[in-house]
Amino acid sequence: MFVGQFYHNLDEKSRLTIPATFREFFLAGGGAYLMRGFDQNLNLLTFASFRVISERINRMSLTDPNARQLRRLIYSDAASVEFDKTGRILIPQFLREAADINDEAVIVGAGIYVEIWSPKLWTAQRDQLKDVKVTAEQFAVFDLPAE
Repeated sequence: MFVGQFYHNLDEKSRLTIPATFREFFLAGGGAYLMRGFDQNLNLLTFASFRVISERINRMSLTDPNARQLRRLIYSDAASVEFDKTGRILIPQFLREAADINDEAVIVGAGIYVEIWSPKLWTAQRDQLKDVKVTAEQFAVFDLPAE
């Protein structure tokens, strides 16, 4: 499970070091896919997780315009990534631009996948989550038992 947050710089070749504890999951899962997220961030998924999403999308009707848009979003803004010997992945320019990532990124555990944010956008996201009253009301519908 991916948990925690880590700040890392991108090197001159736009490679980002993924924390060792996260890398273990990706290597055990056969590799990783990097895709545009839904909140101006990036999502890093194991091959297995990306395959589950892909299978679900491929069952959607080609005649549904929302399904076609989702298909375009997922597949056109995704890339298979490999880890180098030091645990870095190359973030393609089109994905860096989509997430407004320049020379630094925040790597955030999100349970079954990892999010990669620009520090500025992650700070804004964290600020939204700090309003306890709003988040309590917003998330009450999810009925999260602690058992």
